[in-house]
Amino acid sequence: MIGPGSAAAAWRTSLDSWAIPSELVAASGRSPWGHAVSRFAVKADLDLAAPGGASYDAAAAALDAVELDTGRRATVLDVGAGAGAACLPLLHRVSALTAVDADPAMLAALTERADGLSTTKVRTIAGRWPDVADEAGVHDVVLCHHVLYDVRDVAPFLRALTSAARGRVVVEVPPEHPMAWLNPLFAEFHGLQRPTGPTVDDLVAVLHELGIGALSVERWSRLEHGTPTGQERVALVTRRLALPAEREPEVAAALAAHPESGLRRVVTLSWAGTGPG
Repeated sequence: MIGPGSAAAAWRTSLDSWAIPSELVAASGRSPWGHAVSRFAVKADLDLAAPGGASYDAAAAALDAVELDTGRRATVLDVGAGAGAACLPLLHRVSALTAVDADPAMLAALTERADGLSTTKVRTIAGRWPDVADEAGVHDVVLCHHVLYDVRDVAPFLRALTSAARGRVVVEVPPEHPMAWLNPLFAEFHGLQRPTGPTVDDLVAVLHELGIGALSVERWSRLEHGTPTGQERVALVTRRLALPAEREPEVAAALAAHPESGLRRVVTLSWAGTGPG
C-alpha cells in the first residue's frame, strides 16, 4: 500500500540522485550549474515575437474565463519568471502582473522588457517560492514554466501555487529531467550512469497525491529557439558535464554525434486554484 507523501518523497529522492560527484566538480574548477540571464532574455524576446503553444493557450483561456465571469481583466502571478518568456506575451491582456524569481538580474531583464510593452502594472519579487508566497498574494492565474525539476520539496511548492490562484494554475515542464539528454555524454566522458527520473508522470503522481482534481495534461512539441548554438553550446555543455574549458574540442566532437532535432518536447499541466475569491 502506498503511504501518504510517498510520491513527493520519491520525487525528492530522484532529484537528489542528480547531484554530480564532488570530485568531478572540483576537478573542473567551476560549478556546472547556473543560468545566464542573456539566454533567458533571448528566449523572452523570441516568445514575445511569436507567442503560442499549449501553455500560452491554456493561460489565455484562463484569462478569458476571468473576464467573462467578472467583467474585469485578470491578474497574473509568474513563479520562476526568468526574463518573462511565459508572462510577457500575455501582458497586454492583464490588469496586473507579479513576477517572482530568485535572481534579481532575471527580474531586471523582465522589467526592462515590460516597460516597453504596456502600461500594465508589473511588480517583481526577488525570492524563492514558496518563501515569498504571502508577499506575492493571490491572483487570478498563476504561471510556472520550467521550474519544477529544480524543486526538491515539490509538495509545498505546488500547494502554494494552488492556493495563490483564484482561477487556474498553468505549469510547463519537459517530460523528463532537462539534463537527461546529457546522460550519454556523462557515460562517455566520466563512465558515469546518470538517473532517468523523475519524469512528468512522477509530477502528476504528486499532484494526485495532493488531491488536485480535474488535472489537464497536454503533451506537445515546440520549435526549439533561443538555445545556444555553435561554440556557445559547446562551452555550456562542457561546463554542464563538469569538465574544464580545455576539454571543449572533445565535447564539440561528441556533440556532433548528438545532433539537435529542432523540436523540444514539453508538457502543459493545468488545474483549478483554491485561492480565496
